[in-house]
Amino acid sequence: MDSNPYRHGSNFVDLLTSQQSVFSLVEETVPEDTPAERKKRRMWTPVEDMVLISYWLNTSKDPVVGNEHRSGAFWNRIVAYFAASPKVAATEHRESTHCKQRWHKINDQVNKFCGAFEAATREKTSGQNENDVLNRAHEIFFTNHRKKNYS
Repeated sequence: MDSNPYRHGSNFVDLLTSQQSVFSLVEETVPEDTPAERKKRRMWTPVEDMVLISYWLNTSKDPVVGNEHRSGAFWNRIVAYFAASPKVAATEHRESTHCKQRWHKINDQVNKFCGAFEAATREKTSGQNENDVLNRAHEIFFTNHRKKNYS
C-alpha cells in the first residue's frame, strides 16, 4: 500500500496529523530570543546628532572629493569621521546604517532649522555676534515649527 497521505481520498484531519512530525521539527529549530540576548536600543543624544549633522555637511560639501560618492562610500566616510570625533569618543560605535537611518529621520528638521538660521542672519543688526544669531535662529525655529531645538 502507498504511504503517501495525499492520495486515496485522505481527509483533511488525516493530512494535518500526518504532517505533525514535520511541523514539530521546524518549531524546534527556530531559535527564541531571550531578553538577555537582545541588544538594548540606544537612543541618539543631541551631541551625537550635532556631530552627525556637522560631518554630513563637511563630507557632502568637500570640494576635493565632491559629491560624486557612492552611497556606501559616502556613509562610510561619515562614520569614520563620526568615530574619530572627541565629542562622541566615549559612546558605543555607530554603524553606517545607523547614521544613514538617523540622518533620514532628522533631515527635515535640519532643513527647517537651516531656513530659520538664514532668516536670523538676514535680521542681524550691528553689534550682534554669531551666538546672538544662533539664539535668534532657535527662536524662529521654535515659533514656526513648535518644536524645541537643541540649545
